[in-house]
Amino acid sequence: MFKPRLTQTSPDWLDEDGIKLYTVSAAHQPVDTEPYLARLSRVKKALALDWANTPAFAICHDGAGMQYLVLCYWGNDNELFTRVSVNLGGAWVEDPASYAFCLWDMEVMWEERTVFIDTLYSGAPNLVAYRERRPERWLVAKN
Repeated sequence: MFKPRLTQTSPDWLDEDGIKLYTVSAAHQPVDTEPYLARLSRVKKALALDWANTPAFAICHDGAGMQYLVLCYWGNDNELFTRVSVNLGGAWVEDPASYAFCLWDMEVMWEERTVFIDTLYSGAPNLVAYRERRPERWLVAKN
């Protein structure tokens, strides 16, 4: 049964390359992003993209039974690519046949679609504006 989850972000929640960060929590508690950020770094290195110039966001999702890292990045003009990692007892795995993003992650993706259109796909691309803009209802105080 669907129940809303705690989703949070902040304009200053960026990784070292400017990837926007969101958290989602089934327990309605703040999410410790440290284990997610270590995995995010490894996934990014494997993809070998120019992350400093790639519009992207990551969702650190403490699910009901597992941790999910959902990395999403825009490419090929208007396509959203996704990579999902799942923490299985301390070991992160990617297995597209077994794990994918879920409907709570799709809420973030929908919001990011709107931000992408408004800041990068409407005639005057502005990557800085893309990285700064977040849905107000999910904002937490700046660190």
